[in-house]
Amino acid sequence: MTATEPTSAQIRRVPRAVRAAMPVALDVVVEAAKQNGVCTRPLEFERLDLHGGRTERVLIPCGARLASVCEPCARQAATLRRAQCREGWHLAVEPVADRDVPNDHQMFLATERADAQRLLDRAHQDGGDTATYQEVVELLDGDLNAAGVRGRLALETPARRARSTRRRQDAPDLPRRRVEPRTVGRTYTGADGRGYRPSLFVTLTCDTYGKVKADGTPVNQDTYDYRRAARDAIHFPRVVDRFVQNLRRVAGFDVQYFAAVEPQRRLAPHLHLAMRGTMPRADVKAVAAATYHQVWWPSADVVRFAGDHLPVWAEGAGYLDPDTGEVLPTWDEALDDLDDDPDAVPFHVVRLGPQVDVKGVLAGSPDAGRCLSYLSKYLTKSVADCHEPDTDAQRRHVERLMDVLRYEPCSPSCPNWLRYGVQPKDAKPGMAPGRCRGKAHKPAHLGYAGRRVLVSRKWSGKTLAEHRADRRAWVLEQLGVAVDSDHDPDRYLWRPIDPGSPKASPLAARLLRAIADRQRWRAQLQAVQDGQPPTDIPATREAA
Repeated sequence: MTATEPTSAQIRRVPRAVRAAMPVALDVVVEAAKQNGVCTRPLEFERLDLHGGRTERVLIPCGARLASVCEPCARQAATLRRAQCREGWHLAVEPVADRDVPNDHQMFLATERADAQRLLDRAHQDGGDTATYQEVVELLDGDLNAAGVRGRLALETPARRARSTRRRQDAPDLPRRRVEPRTVGRTYTGADGRGYRPSLFVTLTCDTYGKVKADGTPVNQDTYDYRRAARDAIHFPRVVDRFVQNLRRVAGFDVQYFAAVEPQRRLAPHLHLAMRGTMPRADVKAVAAATYHQVWWPSADVVRFAGDHLPVWAEGAGYLDPDTGEVLPTWDEALDDLDDDPDAVPFHVVRLGPQVDVKGVLAGSPDAGRCLSYLSKYLTKSVADCHEPDTDAQRRHVERLMDVLRYEPCSPSCPNWLRYGVQPKDAKPGMAPGRCRGKAHKPAHLGYAGRRVLVSRKWSGKTLAEHRADRRAWVLEQLGVAVDSDHDPDRYLWRPIDPGSPKASPLAARLLRAIADRQRWRAQLQAVQDGQPPTDIPATREAA
């Protein structure tokens, strides 16, 4: 203890009001963990080395994507997304190579899978026990994926309802070009002889629902169309998919994109999209104007049951009208009635708004860096936390939207369909309008239940796990450590330790250990970068 540090007796003599204002020890450790980029909720595991018999405790980050849950993990996830976007945005060569030829082991597993499927089908026909055969089928499917086969085997054709593909009369026609088999953009030669491969940064918004003020609140809350705003938010992912489909038809090549969804201040979702390659801005805006998505669901305009007057569940029959005892139409029956009605109209039509911003971006330019930061700006926050309400008017705006979303159907299986006299898909007892557990009804999502980050399959030719492995490989390369190309995945046996069990380490102990490990690992990497020999390589391998 130095002369400037207070003794325990001196601390006890500090006035009570001053002591109450002192930070709690655990809070100090948590803040230190955040400063060092250490997970504040590390999970503790026991790892048994089956080769040597050694048991040790390992801390695994929680992997949260929201800063409100774990700020360091959320920052790391956003950094990984930025790296993924940067790597695929301005590629000069095709990122996806030709598919490998199936090897003997993969074909052997496929043969075994065929035999297991035959036994399972026979058990279904004979009415026998199918659990054992189903388990074998699932194990073989997992073995196929582990052997380097992607995807799952589709054994049944999903039932699809035929809908007219004729374009709506209120939507402009789309031009169509022959699609070239490429995903990279063209190279242009400047006056100085240098080649340029530009890409685009596109921003899409939802349509307007009424005039709003600068703070996003409606000028007239009585005329503001909250119902259409709620339905647009719920079905926004569908119209984004349709926009990309239309964009590929018009662009003339297989457009690849990295996009992030966030809310505007008026709470409507909008999209920032990094597109590889370029096309005329007028074409992008024409595609946005011509893009729509029709939702063919039963009507939800007339409320039939509300309050205490709700449908009653009857075993074997489903939900009944509480007054007449009549069985409510099932989801499939309601869709059948919709198909048979020649005058039927869509449940909802989602369109993009007229505000479409298209910006050209060159690789390595300051604009590219700014766009990357903008794409990941709100990834560590929930939808509702992107624009926290500061005034009473903003809070009332959120409340009115959530009041509409509470009873708005979010999917075919949403219990809110009972409010409109239709049994939800796969109905079960205990359902009630206003009690749907879907993400769209939660205040943190404001109606948008889709993914926050949308990445096309051929963006970088890598999965997010492969991008994470690349970062690990870079660290090991800096330290001169060989990557575990022949790593045995069955070498270790992992057992999670329940935080509530007596054998679990206290949170403070876990955090202090993680902070010390992080500081040591950083010192090792810095030493190598300064030209000094690395030390304690095994610990560094775990850090990577």
